[in-house]
Amino acid sequence: MTNNRRADLILVITTILASAGWIFSKEAIQGLPTFGFIGLRFILASILLLPFCYRTLFNINRATLVGAASVGCFLGSAILIWIYAIANSSSLGEGAFIMSLSMLFVPIIAWIFFKNRPPRMFWFSLPFAILGLTLLSKGSSWTISGSQIWFMFSAVMLAIQFNLNSHFAQKMPTLVLTCIQLFVTGVLGVLVSLLTETWPQQIELEIWGWLAMSVLIATSLRYALQTAGQKNTTTANAAIIMILEPTWTVFLSMLWYGEKMELTKLVGCSLILFALIIYRAGPKLASFTKR
Repeated sequence: MTNNRRADLILVITTILASAGWIFSKEAIQGLPTFGFIGLRFILASILLLPFCYRTLFNINRATLVGAASVGCFLGSAILIWIYAIANSSSLGEGAFIMSLSMLFVPIIAWIFFKNRPPRMFWFSLPFAILGLTLLSKGSSWTISGSQIWFMFSAVMLAIQFNLNSHFAQKMPTLVLTCIQLFVTGVLGVLVSLLTETWPQQIELEIWGWLAMSVLIATSLRYALQTAGQKNTTTANAAIIMILEPTWTVFLSMLWYGEKMELTKLVGCSLILFALIIYRAGPKLASFTKR
């Protein structure tokens, strides 16, 4: 298996873990303060990764460390806005669709920031992905609300972080970059929680279980895999694969919360998958027809 295909597989697995994180988070904040949950989740996740990268971490120069921490600030901002939106939203699938717009912003921001022009197939596949996301949202019959605006703000921040993460992933070891970002995000969460939230006197054991799964599966493993996948592929390629996340989130929401899947949502998911097929198989089909 080539490095590019291995990276694609890693990113697909990442989307599944990320979608599971929506369920874990929604359940955990039923008993934990919203921002406090993020603080605990990301600090604990960074501590879990630290034994595997602390030697390299201590040898990184200050400029590189500051750069990685700045990426963590963008991630932290996106995550804090995201969890606030989740706490005020009644539909995880709807939020996931809005958040997936960040992956459509990514190649364009990369073009602006780093002069990396998106490949031609990205522009061919983009209209199908946008149409699919539009049908997914229309199927929910929703109107603009506060949570949707917060999801959109988070999507923009995440698109910037995704580009910066791809940039630094080429210069730093995967676990070191991931550990720094998770720690910075956790610190931001704790600070905001201390300033704005009150912790309950008693927290049920089940809530701690959701927190543990959020830390182990949806944070430590997910972000380590995402950074590893981004290291061996282009930003545009990683972005188009990450659009799979809302599709998995819808299916999990249907299974766990009983959210219904209308025909328009099914068509929307199909269009997103079709966009991925065009983007990944398009160049090979084009070269085959020229023979």
